[in-house]
Amino acid sequence: MRRIVWWYVAVCCVAVLFGACKEEQKSKRPFVYFTNYQRTFNDLNDRHLSSAKRLGITPLTSSGELSKADRTLKEIKTCSLFKVDKLTHSEPYLVPEACELLGTIARNFKDSLYQKGLPAHSIVVTSVLRTGSSVKNLRKKNINASANSAHVYGTTFDIAYARFEKDGRKDAPGDKLKSVLADVLQDLRLQKKCYVRYEYKQGCFHITVR
Repeated sequence: MRRIVWWYVAVCCVAVLFGACKEEQKSKRPFVYFTNYQRTFNDLNDRHLSSAKRLGITPLTSSGELSKADRTLKEIKTCSLFKVDKLTHSEPYLVPEACELLGTIARNFKDSLYQKGLPAHSIVVTSVLRTGSSVKNLRKKNINASANSAHVYGTTFDIAYARFEKDGRKDAPGDKLKSVLADVLQDLRLQKKCYVRYEYKQGCFHITVR
């Protein structure tokens, strides 16, 4: 009887150790990097504009007209999900659909980092709603800035891919954070939730809600 008990205990111990080894191997799986950013995120301006005009506001001439927008605009602020950068040529407002999309991207990004065992970080929003005057001022500094931008409709925002806000003391390699964000955006893009363009020179993903 004792032999049976000890045999049973031994089998259980082996099973536990085997399970632990499998978990350890699982956690040590190599990180799979996203590739072909420019080729994947190539939604051109006409697609962004088509969706922006359908869902967005009538473009405003200045920030003084924000309260007169013909669609509800929601102000976005730095929170536990994302950081709003210091905005120099845009206003922190989006139509509800775009605001919801931003929240989804931010949550999915954090969830994905957790699943991959990476330290918690937040995305950084670098540009939001642009008015006629802000577009004019931006073009004085950046001649490549489009005068016909989806940003003027409140449906579009930019998220940095080279900068992330560290939520704790631990940091993660920037290329991994960028890759995770790209995976999140591609998943939503394939679900037809948004259009995305990879802006190489601006260091951001240009995103419009669908």
